[in-house]
Amino acid sequence: MANAIVLLKVDHRKVTGTAEKLLDIHGVTDVYSISGRYDLMVIIKCDAVDQIEFVITDHLLKTEGIIDSETMFAFRSYDKREGGKAIDVD
Repeated sequence: MANAIVLLKVDHRKVTGTAEKLLDIHGVTDVYSISGRYDLMVIIKCDAVDQIEFVITDHLLKTEGIIDSETMFAFRSYDKREGGKAIDVD
């Protein structure tokens, strides 16, 4: 499974509405309101990286209110439930 974290700067008047719209996008599993340079953090999980690219470019970034974004791909997960052992996310 491919995983991406997308950080979004959002028009401050539209943060809640934008977050709610993002949750309706297939592949988006979580949306967090965060502090710092960005307003929202979006978690995307799909079967393949090309599906994530489709979710981001064809859906997520077309959502009204988004001003800027930064995308990161997760290579490995370190899960506390697994005793801190690395888990491949492919």
